[in-house]
Amino acid sequence: MKYKIILASNSPRRRELLAGLDVNFEVKVLRGIDESYPEDLDAYDVAEYIAQKKADAYRSLLNGDEASEEASEDSASEKSSGKSSSDDLLILTADTVVIAPAADEQNDQEGKGIILGKPQNADDAVRMLKMLSGKTHHVVTGVCLTTKKEQRKFSVCTEVSFKEFEEWEINYYITHYKPFDKAGAYGIQEWIGYIGCTGLKGSYFNVMGLPVQRIYAEMLKLAE
Repeated sequence: MKYKIILASNSPRRRELLAGLDVNFEVKVLRGIDESYPEDLDAYDVAEYIAQKKADAYRSLLNGDEASEEASEDSASEKSSGKSSSDDLLILTADTVVIAPAADEQNDQEGKGIILGKPQNADDAVRMLKMLSGKTHHVVTGVCLTTKKEQRKFSVCTEVSFKEFEEWEINYYITHYKPFDKAGAYGIQEWIGYIGCTGLKGSYFNVMGLPVQRIYAEMLKLAE
């Protein structure tokens, strides 16, 4: 890989997944990025829209500027050292949303579904998991790969089906795993996924937060 990769995310899951590709990268996190989106934006376009906004916030790095004071930096690999010019940088930004089926599917003619973000508290997490219980939902991750010369952006959708959860199962999971940093209030790689996932179509890693198969393919194209 000819680029020095910057993972613009504080997510430990994304860091773990990217490390699985055996590429050198560093983590840089800018605080206070606006992640709002237009209310009329289709639910399936939201993740890519926010990934683009995150990429825009990091463009100063491509102009040769160092990370601002509000940024935190952490090296994720010791395989390489020394500074790289901004021409060699590749910034990876991503956002993941969970899209639950509409409560009244007959009136949801456009099929947009309901976006579930990160739960604000335990009650909110219970509400989200009850919306997903016994149903099939979609997980969409939007990704932007940005260099000084070009940008590739895309989104990947995975279909996930859950069994009908018992109330105690929902409460147990929230109490013991505290999924307040996860969209949709769950991590597929955790207990709730082990006991509840009855079907999955698409990338499993996408549900965790990063479609590494597609990212790898796009990085190879950028390196040509």
